[in-house]
Amino acid sequence: MSGDLRRTASPHVQAWGAGSATSPEARLRRRLPTLDDVERRARSRIPRFAFDFLEGGTGGDLNMIRNRQALDTVELIPRYGTPESVSTEVELFGVRCAAPIGISPVGVDGIIWPGATKILAAAAAQARIPYIAGTLATAAIEHVAELAGPYAWFQLYGLPANDHAVTFDLIRRAGAAGVRVLAATLDAPVRSKRPRDLRNGLVIPFRPTAKTLFEMASSPAWLLALGKEGAPAFRNMERYVKRPATLARTAGFVQSQIKGTFSWDTVKRMRNAWSGALIVKGVLHPADAEEAIAVGVDGVLVSNHGGRQLDAAPAAIDVLPAIAASVGTRATLLFDSGIRSGLDAARAIALGARGTFAGRAFLLGLGALGDRGAAYVAGLLKEELETAMGQLGAPSLDALTTLTRRHGSAFDFT
Repeated sequence: MSGDLRRTASPHVQAWGAGSATSPEARLRRRLPTLDDVERRARSRIPRFAFDFLEGGTGGDLNMIRNRQALDTVELIPRYGTPESVSTEVELFGVRCAAPIGISPVGVDGIIWPGATKILAAAAAQARIPYIAGTLATAAIEHVAELAGPYAWFQLYGLPANDHAVTFDLIRRAGAAGVRVLAATLDAPVRSKRPRDLRNGLVIPFRPTAKTLFEMASSPAWLLALGKEGAPAFRNMERYVKRPATLARTAGFVQSQIKGTFSWDTVKRMRNAWSGALIVKGVLHPADAEEAIAVGVDGVLVSNHGGRQLDAAPAAIDVLPAIAASVGTRATLLFDSGIRSGLDAARAIALGARGTFAGRAFLLGLGALGDRGAAYVAGLLKEELETAMGQLGAPSLDALTTLTRRHGSAFDFT
């Protein structure tokens, strides 16, 4: 799939994707031109409990809503008289990427679409974008690294028992597998309350009810994928569980052992143990970014966990400018939480991010289109970013940062 910005006879017409206007790809672009269209199709194809798990936030979904509203307030003023061609390429930690839009981790992604982790890893390699595979992904990090190659990153939750013995073994495994970037998660210190999952009885291990069995039976494409891939499992965790590593035993281990945060002392130990790039994920305050830089991280990922942890937290985009001003050039600044379009990515980059990540968008792609869905969303977002840059008169990502912008909801830390 080509993401190049190609001009036709009219400068106002953009050719999306390769092939003729009657090709299957072109027809699909007309049917699903935005992520909202992808979302509607996904809703109709996956069980209700799976859709709620993906789309839900915490509490009243206020933080998730705030993410969307805040991104929509960011205005960028276009400049004219610049070259028509644009480049979305960016180098992140020594790897040249086709676009600054990577795939965020989504725990137990196989609930949303069976086999999701492997599909996302392969799509990342195809699209040349980073994929942050999660600790609770449904394929082991070794398999992810094999599929995603240089675009494989690994998101790590803490397992503090025995002085983080499992945590540091996971770090060792990631390094041995060839992972380039390790992302230490800070923003899930305790489990959040997610009402949609509670109402649906979505607990670990999952025990189907008559209602959820009906939802599964009403989703034939999802059920076919489940038959092919089997029940979702915590593949990274299985070797640490007493044999046989049944789903129930592994789920019990996850419930009792994982704590989704790290102390700064532990991050420093991780820095000493990890030779690749180290980032911290979930920063919302400039002082925490300073702490991270002080212990030697290479990057800071501004995120509120997609609105899934704390309803009173600010929109991630609203704290990005202050953190960008604090970090400067001392670390690579990344952004996650609320990205639903290429224009959203342009907004975040204009406010100081070097790269952006989306989780829900890519899983919605799987729900809508199955195995080809992640690649479709990658192409969609990249093309939207190219269009936004062309409209803004920004031939490069660096040019986005020079634009005049208005961001009335930006957080003032003074």
